[in-house]
Amino acid sequence: MSSRNGFAIWITGVPASGKSTITRELVKKLEARGLRTLVLESDVMRAILTPNASYSDEERNAFYRSMAMIGEVIVRSGTNVIFDATGNKRAYRDYARSLIPNFMEVYVLCPIDICMNRDPKGIYGRASAGKTTTVPGLQVAYEPPRNPEVILDGQSNAEAGSEIIVDHLKQLLYI
Repeated sequence: MSSRNGFAIWITGVPASGKSTITRELVKKLEARGLRTLVLESDVMRAILTPNASYSDEERNAFYRSMAMIGEVIVRSGTNVIFDATGNKRAYRDYARSLIPNFMEVYVLCPIDICMNRDPKGIYGRASAGKTTTVPGLQVAYEPPRNPEVILDGQSNAEAGSEIIVDHLKQLLYI
């Protein structure tokens, strides 16, 4: 690593784009290198920070701000962090970047129709049934990164995608 601090990777994309699958493969690769890594997965963090989530703009702003601050503390302790989170506004991810010197953004690009067909958590199904009105990329805006360090095809092999991320970490001298 380039310093005593760890690094952070924010893996972003619309729901069901492949973020979690890529994250699982990436964790395996980093752990195989002996790198301590903690995943801050938005659903898990939301259960802690906003257990009765409304997904309002105000709540999302507070949630992602808190998540970024938690990530920064963890990175400062020397543990690497992977944010496995949609973070539908650029400002959320940019805020994390402003806090964490060794930061990398990975954009998982996947067509919304593919994501809707995958729908492992039933998010799009609830939207279709009128049970939610807050799905990023469908009902509320998803702002893709302007200059992510890595763009991955959400329809491609997750293991290969995780290797691309590791290669980029090497280029940045984070590992």
